[in-house]
Amino acid sequence: MSDTTDAKHFSCGGHEIDIIVHGYPGKSVCHGSLGWSTIALIRHGDRKALVDVGSFGQRKLLLEYFEANKLKPADITDVLLTHSHYDHSINWVLFPKADIVIGGHELEWSLEQPWGETVVPELYMRELSQTPDLRKVGEGDVVFPGMTAHLAPGHTPGCLVYVLDAGTRDIIFTGDACKNRAELVSGDTDMTYDLGVSRASITNIWELWRRKPGSVLVPGHDLPMVIDEGVPRYLGEREAAVTAWFGADMNETTLISLTG
Repeated sequence: MSDTTDAKHFSCGGHEIDIIVHGYPGKSVCHGSLGWSTIALIRHGDRKALVDVGSFGQRKLLLEYFEANKLKPADITDVLLTHSHYDHSINWVLFPKADIVIGGHELEWSLEQPWGETVVPELYMRELSQTPDLRKVGEGDVVFPGMTAHLAPGHTPGCLVYVLDAGTRDIIFTGDACKNRAELVSGDTDMTYDLGVSRASITNIWELWRRKPGSVLVPGHDLPMVIDEGVPRYLGEREAAVTAWFGADMNETTLISLTG
């Protein structure tokens, strides 16, 4: 099978990658965290991995995708978490037969965070630390056929980037070590415990991305991208909108586009 690429599906070196949810590079102004994060499915042989699993608001999207593609949560063999924040990690509980992969340092850090004061889902991380399906990994560990973990701290101390070696190119899942195109281009980040550490991680991500022409970068809160004449170019078009009831009739709604 030849390699193919579009905004939602990549076919590379025996791996099939579906972007189930495209992340969104925005923040809520008045209502707390938005948290629309990327969720991707990788198929290889009889293995099926999810890279990040989203939060409560994305459960319906996951289940709708599974139904449309004749899958069940129990078919997922691996859940690969880039970090512990709620918008990337909560739905690990949906997958009863999966190994749950997270950075060892990330998990230890998450368990030390004060309850009720951060975006770490305290009870979910505590339960994850006790599940027999937990797999703690570190720099260079193979987490899935053809896929390795790389430490990329800054957003959190134990953030991981996952690099899938797809033969002639790589597919790089950055999670929130690099959340969007603006962070890639500027080298600056939002939501980091140390800007210098985050900048160094972004530099490392660029080095990983440049190793093979045509490699695809999948960020935690943006569309997939390729390098085109030295700069990131989006694959596909952003889809984001909300509907609101501003009138007195439940059948009357206003569609508000969030695509910019």
